Amino acid sequence: MSPLNTPIIEVSHLSHRFSDGGLGIDDISLKIARGEFVVVAGHNGSGKTTLFRHLNGLLRPDSGDVKVDGISVTADILRARQMVGLVFQDADSQIVGETVCEDVAFGPENLCLSHAEVHRRVTSALSAVGLEHLADQKPHRLSGGEKRRLAIAGILAMEPQVLVLDEPFANLDYSGMLQVLSQIVHLHRAGKTIILSTHDLDKTMGHASRLILMKNGSIIKDGLFENVIRDVACAGVKMPCTCQMEALDR
Repeated sequence: MSPLNTPIIEVSHLSHRFSDGGLGIDDISLKIARGEFVVVAGHNGSGKTTLFRHLNGLLRPDSGDVKVDGISVTADILRARQMVGLVFQDADSQIVGETVCEDVAFGPENLCLSHAEVHRRVTSALSAVGLEHLADQKPHRLSGGEKRRLAIAGILAMEPQVLVLDEPFANLDYSGMLQVLSQIVHLHRAGKTIILSTHDLDKTMGHASRLILMKNGSIIKDGLFENVIRDVACAGVKMPCTCQMEALDR
């Protein structure tokens, strides 16, 4: 068992270029502690999604390394994908089952787990996101917020230690956003390490402890949320309304 002070995620001098030669991320290094709630912000094309896809081996680095709980992702990709669950911005792209229950069961079934263990994981995951009452529903009939929660449930059924969410509030109405935010906060309080990207920092103020700003494939600011929040403009990110009002009051 790893010591408690071992970072759950450790990124060392990570760089990636796409096949067309475009720079994705450039010499990124960071450590994320077990149980942190981290927000990564930056304009479109800043490298957030590219970074996220390296955390469980969906992309391979040109140079550098990512370790999950002390072990390199490239050394054991299956382990990394079980420990780091990635929820994509497009929830529909992760829905594969004919029913809500079948969709959540897809991942555990592919691990060749027993029927009883698959059932336990599905029940637990649906309960965690508040969708147990929709277990037999067709996924295409769900609302946007429910689909995003279903995508989260599918990842939770793999029992990851880290939950990575790429723009989890995108294209959701206010009700759907509140549903998803509530579940994310609940999961963090239950002990999950949370890493998410968002353009709207108002939603995560008061919940996240750390804010990382990215620009042109690099990290330009990293620190306590309340210390970094006033520098978001340099990353092309809108300052939260609360901070704007405080600035006007001065």
